[in-house]
Amino acid sequence: MIPKHEISIKPWANTGPGPNLAVVSIDHPSRLAVIEPESAFWALVDKSDLEKCLAGEFVAELVAKQTEMGDEMHMLRFGLRPSAVYFNPTDRCNFNCSYCYLPESMRRNGRQMSPDQLCRALEILSAFFKTIHTADSFRPQLIFHGSEPMMAREAIFAGIEAFDDYFDFGLQTNATLLDDKSLGFLTEHQVAIGISLDGPSASQADATRHTWKGQGYFDRVVGIMDSLASYGRFNVITTVTTVNVEILTEMIDFYHEHEVQVVMLNPVRCTRKGGRDLKPADHVLSENFIKALDRTWKLYQETGRKLVVSNFANILAAILGPTSRRLMCDISPCGGGRCFFAVAANGDIFPCSEFIGMNEFKGGNLFENRLENVLKSTSFKSITGRIVENIVPCRSCAIKHFCGAPCPAEINAVFGSLEAPAPYCEFYQRQVRYAFSLVARDRQAGFLWDDWDQNTEQILNLSR
Repeated sequence: MIPKHEISIKPWANTGPGPNLAVVSIDHPSRLAVIEPESAFWALVDKSDLEKCLAGEFVAELVAKQTEMGDEMHMLRFGLRPSAVYFNPTDRCNFNCSYCYLPESMRRNGRQMSPDQLCRALEILSAFFKTIHTADSFRPQLIFHGSEPMMAREAIFAGIEAFDDYFDFGLQTNATLLDDKSLGFLTEHQVAIGISLDGPSASQADATRHTWKGQGYFDRVVGIMDSLASYGRFNVITTVTTVNVEILTEMIDFYHEHEVQVVMLNPVRCTRKGGRDLKPADHVLSENFIKALDRTWKLYQETGRKLVVSNFANILAAILGPTSRRLMCDISPCGGGRCFFAVAANGDIFPCSEFIGMNEFKGGNLFENRLENVLKSTSFKSITGRIVENIVPCRSCAIKHFCGAPCPAEINAVFGSLEAPAPYCEFYQRQVRYAFSLVARDRQAGFLWDDWDQNTEQILNLSR
């Protein structure tokens, strides 16, 4: 029998009972990030203090809190329940954008819900959410998505009127079918509105976003943007491609001039060939994306008015407090099938809108199957069970819980497998390093929503 011993060893990083810490260089002349990858907790240290950081009180404090921090990350990754739906009331679209992730046949000739069908769908969804969220104050998000949801205007307006007291509605649109009456209805019902625009001029914006006949609507979209700029639940999405990647700083100036408060600079998804053909090289994307972020800081300093780039702000918030992130793409498992799911115009259910058109990832049908069973389907489990620990080289990456190797639909389309790193791996690394540099300079507030931390609680502060 091996004798028992009382073991008391001072914790050091990477040996004995100490945590495994990764040292990451950031865009700062004198500081480094030290990250405990499994719990995604970190500290910024002076380069001259690195040795002290890896031993003594610093590590002892981390060890004391490691279980609590690990439990928080585990809950974020595996303990959340669905609270949102991306709802496509129609397959059809009046646009034929070069990079659309939905099949062309669907966008030309697809299904479209009637008002009665859509309200029946919302009735089923509301009953489901009430069984898993019992708090009276809970309001699930339901985002009308596309294709172009305003093609089914009558149906979505009927649904909003019938369920306005339960769902927190949103609408993502190309804006071309909005008019004063519809804007009045949407804002009266406090519907979150997102519109799409890809350039600061007609020639640039219309190059990738146009009708089936090749006609662009830049002036009309800008008019809608101006009318909504002061609306508190409004944002603009720019899809970043080879066409506009070199003008992102100009886009920031353009949006700031038009008093837009929140934008997304989303790298084009490679889910279909059109997107893959327009994907910018990672180093080009990274360089121009960071320049655009720098420009938002300069404008904030000059005017006191923020322009939040929300997809970057989500990563920055995830670093500052993992549970404060608003999007669930940058973690594994991603939110698809776990925090949200998507409903197509015929009622088919997918883990995320990016999977619509990929029938192998269909989990069932809203009108034919119980949602509880859909969420447990093999196709859904393939997404909700996709974790970075099973992906090489992600499993050993220091920032694996700030990135999550997204997007599984894109990765499956590019590599034919879910267990592969993101096509934008270098870009995600660059964003995280830049985010840490902002924290090191105490500039993070200029890049975040004003209320980003209202539901967060500090567990441990290891900054030195």
